[in-house]
Amino acid sequence: MHRRRRTALVLTAAIAAAGPLLTACGNDAHPGAAAVVGGQRITVSQLENRVEEVRDAQRAAVTDEAQYSQAIAKTGTLTRDTLHGMVLDRVLHRAAQDAGVTVSRREVQQMRAGLEQQAGGAKALQTAWLQQYSVAPERLDENLHLQLEAQKLAESLGTDTSQPAFWKALSEASKELGVDLNPRYGTWDAEKVGRVDTKAPWVRDVTTAAEERPA
Repeated sequence: MHRRRRTALVLTAAIAAAGPLLTACGNDAHPGAAAVVGGQRITVSQLENRVEEVRDAQRAAVTDEAQYSQAIAKTGTLTRDTLHGMVLDRVLHRAAQDAGVTVSRREVQQMRAGLEQQAGGAKALQTAWLQQYSVAPERLDENLHLQLEAQKLAESLGTDTSQPAFWKALSEASKELGVDLNPRYGTWDAEKVGRVDTKAPWVRDVTTAAEERPA
């Protein structure tokens, strides 16, 4: 993990945005698509598989039906939030590419080791990411790779992820790619880099991910 930053970012849901609606997909032009990003489809099947990974992990993490029901209730918008994250992942990756930012496997391993130490072990970190950010254990390394991309992109711009310069880069990448959502999942505002019906922030300081994990 970068010595100047002891925090990571977690890409979860998206920023609130009420803006111009873009043309929706999911019609005859893109059958079976949950979204189209840069001409590449995110299929409904791919989305459902991601959601199932989280649900399976939630089921495995609890001991009774009541606890599982509580977990489901807390993640009632999981499908939409998951799609939103999948789109944002691609937007962020394009912005990082445009800025010449790369992330190595070694960097991901270093970040994970640091977070595991903070959390109290690998299992504790997986549980924290699942409970707080709906990231399935098998997606943890993938998610950390994105966190590093966001961090390094911000640094390359001489800013941080809370500042307009960072969001401008994502907005430009979003416009460059073109994002088309199936209307059942909402609409996309490229200027604001988010679904217009999503209210939760998608960038989080997770220094406290371990500290705030449930006992």
